[in-house]
Amino acid sequence: MHRDRIVVKAPGRTCLFGDHQDYLGLPVIACAIDRYMVLTGEINDNDQLVVNMPDVGHRRIFSLTKQNPQPEPGDFLLTALKVLEKYDCIPDKGYNVEITSNIAINAGTSSSSALLLAWTQFLIEAFGCNQEVTKEFLSRVAYEAEVTYHGSPGGKMDQYSIGMGNIIYLETGDQFSYEMFHKPIAGLIVAESGIPKQTTGVLGELKTKARMAIEKVEKQCPDFVLEKTTEDEISKYLKHVPEELKIYFSAAIINHSITQQALQEFRQPELDTTKIGKLMNRHHHILKDYLELTVPKIDSMVDAAIEAGALGAKIVGSGRGGSIVVLAKDGDQDKVVNALLEAGSENAYAVSVDEGVRIIE
Repeated sequence: MHRDRIVVKAPGRTCLFGDHQDYLGLPVIACAIDRYMVLTGEINDNDQLVVNMPDVGHRRIFSLTKQNPQPEPGDFLLTALKVLEKYDCIPDKGYNVEITSNIAINAGTSSSSALLLAWTQFLIEAFGCNQEVTKEFLSRVAYEAEVTYHGSPGGKMDQYSIGMGNIIYLETGDQFSYEMFHKPIAGLIVAESGIPKQTTGVLGELKTKARMAIEKVEKQCPDFVLEKTTEDEISKYLKHVPEELKIYFSAAIINHSITQQALQEFRQPELDTTKIGKLMNRHHHILKDYLELTVPKIDSMVDAAIEAGALGAKIVGSGRGGSIVVLAKDGDQDKVVNALLEAGSENAYAVSVDEGVRIIE
């Protein structure tokens, strides 16, 4: 039996620590936030999945009686359908689907992954599959559809933070694992620059440079282990790295160290937001001055937040546009939001940690 109506809600996400780390197999700390992609599916008699996205003026129709073509990179809806086939999730009844969202597009808050998670959960709820449906399974399917199916350069952060919800420490390498923190962070703010982030090109460029630097060291130093290298050991290895790649090697080690320090703070019974803010500021410094991920408008936004009393602020995601995440003192959110808007932010708003993708009807 097919359900007449299915409503799925998928949050956005922001990255607190570990930007440009997951494609190196290094950990990240991210959280789902209460901005949402909402998918409503209602059964029809057309033998079609009719998908309307009024926010972007987009409409797709997938036939249930004809074979759909192979998906192109970036065609997340069709790719998810193809990936789910191997899990015996085969659409056999038409639905009219409407997808609306208040997650900013191309702003570093993972609208594409939220779309994928909402669509994936809808398809499985409507048509079933041969797996136990857990948050981890939903996250894995979305990762397959967004990254591995087309060999894209991204990591696991977006899909797992939205799929699992809450605050997640994610080990993204071969020894994949995660640790959940079911606690709020008072004072979180997201501010959008209005400048589209440059995802694929930036990720590909920086991943290539970082991997080249790391491989140079690995060849010369068989005992070198990226995950175990401390900041104090950077100088020992830099002599093996070409001059133009030294900054990328250093950034990888320092950002990993910052993420590990943040992890220890999140493991404490009470969260010290002052320490978290200082670590965010240090992380932003590496992303800005080592990896050159900011633009003048982003710099102005971060400066305005700090001058208004924020504890920390950093660029989020692939960079050269997109959004920043800010940690304000609880009670200062309005003051910091106003400062961000005055500094030219396209939008700025307080956010709370969210529980992740779910069926709400």
